[in-house]
Amino acid sequence: MSGNIIRPYGDTTGDGMVQLSFTLPIPHDKRAEGAALQLARKMGLDPALIVHAKAMGPDFTFFVVYGSVHHLVNLDDVHVVEREYPLLSAKDANAAIKRTLRRPLVVVGACIGTDAHTVGIDAILNIKGFAGEKGLEYYSEITVVNLGAQVLVPDLVARAKEEKADAVLVSQVVTQKDAHIHNTMQMSAAFREAYPAGTVPILVAGGPRFEEGSEARLGIDRIFGRGTKPSEVASYLVHEMSTR
Repeated sequence: MSGNIIRPYGDTTGDGMVQLSFTLPIPHDKRAEGAALQLARKMGLDPALIVHAKAMGPDFTFFVVYGSVHHLVNLDDVHVVEREYPLLSAKDANAAIKRTLRRPLVVVGACIGTDAHTVGIDAILNIKGFAGEKGLEYYSEITVVNLGAQVLVPDLVARAKEEKADAVLVSQVVTQKDAHIHNTMQMSAAFREAYPAGTVPILVAGGPRFEEGSEARLGIDRIFGRGTKPSEVASYLVHEMSTR
């Protein structure tokens, strides 16, 4: 491959080798493996090789398949969301908040719905932070209220109003049947119903499966994906507050 046209890499450059996993709703036997290979070929893997197959109970089989695809990727057609605000240190973020608000920035965070995975929200909010960075609790000009896991949307709205929150951060890891999308849209609608127009807190959602650029559809202000650091969230909140 040359220029901006590329193919996946496995054993040698441009060989197109990829690995994927899936589950089929049939017992593990030779017929199931044949079905997995048929599916892989229909997805464009040719040749395809089953490198792992394991029964998941009596009626399901989990597969890992390795094979070559002939599809090409044109990098000129790849569009990403670039960060439109400067990345601030904790010191600079604190100074900007003090200068702009003249009071602490109040942030309420939670995992909503039935989601009990607090690792993501804790990485951003807790003082121990993530990837060598301190969380928002470390910032002297940010007041953090971490509600934890499995918080109902009405309770989140009520607590945000009680705390006079400037921003609300929700984490969604559970994605079965698009639960992260439904929960976030429900949360957004509840806040817009509970607050007068123009006074809704900054609504931020984080999780590994959110699609970049889908904020408008979800009714929120910002999405943060996997690997987000506390400084990125703090810098965004400072930027957003200064433009409101």
